Amino acid sequence: MRTQVAIIGGGPSGLMLSQLLHLKGIATVVLERQSREYVLSRIRAGVLEHGFAELMREAQCGERMDREGEIHEGFFISDNGAMRRVDLHKYSGGSSVVVYGQTELTRDLYEARDRMNGKVIHNAEDVQPHDLKSANPYVTYRMGDEIIRIDCDYVIGADGFHGVSRKSIPRDVLKEYEKVYPFGWLGVLSRTKPVSPELIYAKHERGFALCSLRSQVLSRYYIQVPLSDTVEDWSDEKFWDELKRRLPADVAERLITGPSIEKSIAPLRSFVAEPMRYGNLFLAGDAAHIVPPTGARGLNSAASDIYYLYHAMVAHYKNGDDSGLDNYSAKALARVWKAQRFSWWMTTMLHTFPDSLAYDQKLQDTELAYLFSSEKAQGSLAENYVGLPF
Repeated sequence: MRTQVAIIGGGPSGLMLSQLLHLKGIATVVLERQSREYVLSRIRAGVLEHGFAELMREAQCGERMDREGEIHEGFFISDNGAMRRVDLHKYSGGSSVVVYGQTELTRDLYEARDRMNGKVIHNAEDVQPHDLKSANPYVTYRMGDEIIRIDCDYVIGADGFHGVSRKSIPRDVLKEYEKVYPFGWLGVLSRTKPVSPELIYAKHERGFALCSLRSQVLSRYYIQVPLSDTVEDWSDEKFWDELKRRLPADVAERLITGPSIEKSIAPLRSFVAEPMRYGNLFLAGDAAHIVPPTGARGLNSAASDIYYLYHAMVAHYKNGDDSGLDNYSAKALARVWKAQRFSWWMTTMLHTFPDSLAYDQKLQDTELAYLFSSEKAQGSLAENYVGLPF
């Protein structure tokens, strides 16, 4: 098999890049280890920055997002019961975010690839890139007992944190930066009306909580839990009781509870791998960087990688201009580290850290007090939350 761009990973990053390149006449093949059903069963983020929404529209995949997604022009921060609103629209110069579940977004991308007869191969086992430093890289994968080879010009590693792509870069070339937080988020998805039309980030002495949503009939709630906890430790009733304790009394009183349709614990970590290019391999999304979900930067950081790669590939194939490819790693990492900083800041400001000093707690309180005393501080938050320019 021969293609121009081989993409490892059939999540939203890989699918979006495939779709965008197809629209410019650039051939791609997407390899995904899991089944489509498995990919669509993963519950992930749902806050899309302005630039991501524009990229979906450019990929001709934004129709349902624009119809069913919700425009949010602000969110709330609760500090031990006192709730204040961050006005994103006011402090970002008129921008906003779109609340639209990643599962639905991925489904839209799959359907677009189907419409255009895009080649997306599922259940591809033992995927392995080869000869990445040569002018003729290729990728192999196993389907049953058969080993299949795909020759290509470039390989895109969009296969997540545990994927093979980053591991294909020699250890003496790759540098990794990591911070692991001493807690995780227990998330529950329920078919209930959201407690608030906008997100509520709750700082509380018992631990952080977040009230989010996927639609007006589908709610997503999180609470901070120790890393030692398991899903089995948390019945639905126990979860709802703990969530209510961490919310302002009037919010807790109107919270509609119901059976969980999905429940999981995600550990929080920050991670960056440098460089994001090795020969003709380019990393994108979680394959190169992870952020805590507090600042809603994970999927959005992946989108900026795809934006840079898309434009670099088009410039290469249409104009013979390789500057975008040559500068990809430095350009992507500059934005990645800004997303890391913002996510670290939000996480540090809003969570309860075990064994923290009284000094640290006073600094947390002061940080929040300063945020709401300064329009410039709220402007910085809003600018980062709606998304820095690509």
